[in-house]
Amino acid sequence: MLFPDYRPRRMRQNEAFRRMIRETHLSVDDLILPLFAIGGKKVQNPIASMPGHFQLSVDNLVKTAREAHALGIPAVILFGVPDRKDPLGTAAYAADGIVQRATRALKDALPELAVITDVCLCQYTDHGHCGCVENACVENDASLDLIARTALSHAKAGADMVAPSDMMDGRVAEIREALDEDNFSHVPIMAYSAKYCSAYYGPFRTAADSAPKFGDRRTYQMDPANFEEALREVELDIEQGADIVMVKPALAYLDIIRTARDRFPGVPLAAYNVSGEYSMTKAAARQGWLDEQRVVLETLTAIHRAGADIILTYWAKDVARWLGA
Repeated sequence: MLFPDYRPRRMRQNEAFRRMIRETHLSVDDLILPLFAIGGKKVQNPIASMPGHFQLSVDNLVKTAREAHALGIPAVILFGVPDRKDPLGTAAYAADGIVQRATRALKDALPELAVITDVCLCQYTDHGHCGCVENACVENDASLDLIARTALSHAKAGADMVAPSDMMDGRVAEIREALDEDNFSHVPIMAYSAKYCSAYYGPFRTAADSAPKFGDRRTYQMDPANFEEALREVELDIEQGADIVMVKPALAYLDIIRTARDRFPGVPLAAYNVSGEYSMTKAAARQGWLDEQRVVLETLTAIHRAGADIILTYWAKDVARWLGA
């Protein structure tokens, strides 16, 4: 049909019509809230580059999670800020580690809230890399056991899901085997499958104190220029037992999200609306250069429209309030 017989504007002229034909519906059910756990009591350290977010001691973490749960947010993902670091990141898989303590507290206080734990070594190693380092090189295979031990320790603490973010080859299979052998076959894995070596992670690395002390992460995180490699990574993680696959960051990689959705239609797909995306919007909104609420809802709708079933976002609580208003 062509103009004047077909007039698309007929169905745009009022909000009732726009709602009736809206193709993409953002919901609180789609959201995961990231939280940063740190030791101590009554600690709420503001993260300067991420206004509205804090490093939280376990007591305050539970309070924040309770607020999220009351807003209908189904899940949180935990990142730990340890009180000690060493070359092998032993605090990552310690039974009394910060994520393990936070997980137990959350499950005791809010059993219906899904607790997902980020599985990586970078916050816990004194060199800041996501695996074992030998002769200034991140050793892939030597890192797998420690990553699997970390995931298993989280499951033992009560985690509902584990999320390896290290990008070591073979880590999903290693984690799946470790969980299954220890009677945690019911615990799913959300793999950071296509995780790019992105400049958008800067504010997070300050929040989690996880910046590498030498070099960068280009030898294990993906080149931002690559497309087909991302799809191979997603396929590998599915074959190794990932229950959810993730693209990170989200906004600059909508093409990857869309293609992954089309290529693997039966697999739940997550996308991480990362710290840099959050901080840029916050900074512009504070200057009055844009409307934060409208931009955020437009951004998350675009991520969902591209094909993401699940969105990890620092705006989760705000979005839940906006959608419920």
